[in-house]
Amino acid sequence: MNTITAVAVCSYDVLLPERGVAALIGQRQIALFRTHDGTVYALDNHDPVSGANVMSRGIVGSRGDVPTVASPMFKEVYDLRTGQCLDDPDVTIPAYGVQVVDGQVLVSAGDE
Repeated sequence: MNTITAVAVCSYDVLLPERGVAALIGQRQIALFRTHDGTVYALDNHDPVSGANVMSRGIVGSRGDVPTVASPMFKEVYDLRTGQCLDDPDVTIPAYGVQVVDGQVLVSAGDE
């Protein structure tokens, strides 16, 4: 059975704006990003194109009003809100729900 739970991952203050950080929830690697406006996003850390767990080292930016991260390997650009690749509509990265509660970052990811 696949259930969704919110897990405290880190303090909000340790997330630097426009930078990514990797976290482990169970056996799942998550990439967390805090954008310049203070919003926190979570994607899977696995880059589906290169096959490497590197998304937390991606380049944070935007395309228009869309917050993005570019893979550090082959530079595909992904929507931080949805995980949709903006360069190839057939490619996505799982995106996870994020809440900041009492200064703690909580990520909702299904159990493995």
